[in-house]
Amino acid sequence: QVQLVESGGGLVQAGGSLRLSCAASGSIFSINAMGWYRQAPGKQRELVATITSDGRTNYADSVKGRFTISRDNAKNTVYLQMNSLKPEDTAVYYCNADLPLFGQFWGQGTQVTVSS
Repeated sequence: QVQLVESGGGLVQAGGSLRLSCAASGSIFSINAMGWYRQAPGKQRELVATITSDGRTNYADSVKGRFTISRDNAKNTVYLQMNSLKPEDTAVYYCNADLPLFGQFWGQGTQVTVSS
């Protein structure tokens, strides 16, 4: 059994910053890619950023230059530093982990609200 627990969401004014964390626990030998996705009301879930086990990153165009994804492999934890937040960043943010043989796991989501 694998669990992903997110933290760090909240309410922030436009231009502000938040840092999300996601810790994976359970029967974990290794984790391939980890990532963050988000879903705004009435919209489909979309990719925000991903990071491989060796540190290669990928970002959605809408967050490039503002968000930074990182991970601590020893702690099975992924982070998302979000700067220069905009109202359109408001969404529920979900953590994702891809485990060899076991597949994809998702966290329960954390709300990020950016006020104008």
